[in-house]
Amino acid sequence: MKAAVYLGGPQNIAVQDIPVPKTGKGEALLKIGACNICGVDLRTYKHGDAKIQPPRVLGHELSGTVVELEHGEAGVKVGDRIIMYVVIPCGTCVYCKKGRANLCETRSTMAYQHDGAFAEYMRVPKQALDNRQLIRIPEHISFEEAALSEPLGCVLNAHGRLNIGIKDTVVVIGAGPIGLLHGVVSKIEGANHVCLMDVSQKRLELAEQFGFHSYVPVSEQGNHIKTAQTLNDGLGPDVVIVACAAAQAQVDALEMAGKMARIEFFGGLPKSNPYANLNTNLIHYRELVLTGSFSSKIDDFTAALRLIVSGTLPSSKIITHRVALKDFLEAFEHIQSGRAIKVSIQPE
Repeated sequence: MKAAVYLGGPQNIAVQDIPVPKTGKGEALLKIGACNICGVDLRTYKHGDAKIQPPRVLGHELSGTVVELEHGEAGVKVGDRIIMYVVIPCGTCVYCKKGRANLCETRSTMAYQHDGAFAEYMRVPKQALDNRQLIRIPEHISFEEAALSEPLGCVLNAHGRLNIGIKDTVVVIGAGPIGLLHGVVSKIEGANHVCLMDVSQKRLELAEQFGFHSYVPVSEQGNHIKTAQTLNDGLGPDVVIVACAAAQAQVDALEMAGKMARIEFFGGLPKSNPYANLNTNLIHYRELVLTGSFSSKIDDFTAALRLIVSGTLPSSKIITHRVALKDFLEAFEHIQSGRAIKVSIQPE
């Protein structure tokens, strides 16, 4: 079968012919329908990732069909169209017992410790089937749309602590796929104003189809901060979400936030320099609430699927490009050019 394999180091991913995975007792084999490109995949391509032991098949925003199943209690059967919650927790540590599998002390993840879904077929480990981590999807939802459940679930995990409602003015910094999902979810939650910011005018123009209330370019002069401070009758935003991996965006978020605002650092910074020079006096004197989020819980994942199935999420607008697996590297060209929002890799 063909697969996009990470071979270690920057710009070292290749489409190769490798054997179809063999399943053992209690495991399953999926025929992949679609696997969407994540920002993490792009970062791995550009910079490499020391946490991934090569060779490793990448891809974790996945959907497909069960073609082999050696498990009697998985909740699915051969022939089912499914998505997969890709975090595999131990189930016994203190965080798992608190319902926070995303923070499991010994978690493993598809595309990191197990081969992922930029391939024609993918093996599902027994522990994931024991946990019933394969979720059926209805026939009327495309594979690529269903695969949005993974990033959307991560967004919902963050929003679980932001408590956005009809009184809130929200600023989202970053107009990539994740920033757009944050903006859309904020609208669904009833925010009275959603402002999207980005350094790229092209990205802001692509985002206009989502009908946010305002679009503001990020400038080195800091005009975007001043604009944000005029929102909400001059009180500044109630919520600021940093949906990009930029230290300056975290700094800006504190500067623009109104008193008592909630701030979410969603985008992690590069491991080589994970520091931002924050004015923590702003947290003190404005009584700001600062939080972060990592991955998702399985209930976030299933809630994300419900939003997609119901049509509440405009998923067809999120996925703008489809690339055959054999042409995998073209996906990164679409993303880096600014032409694409979300690119879906499809084996067929």
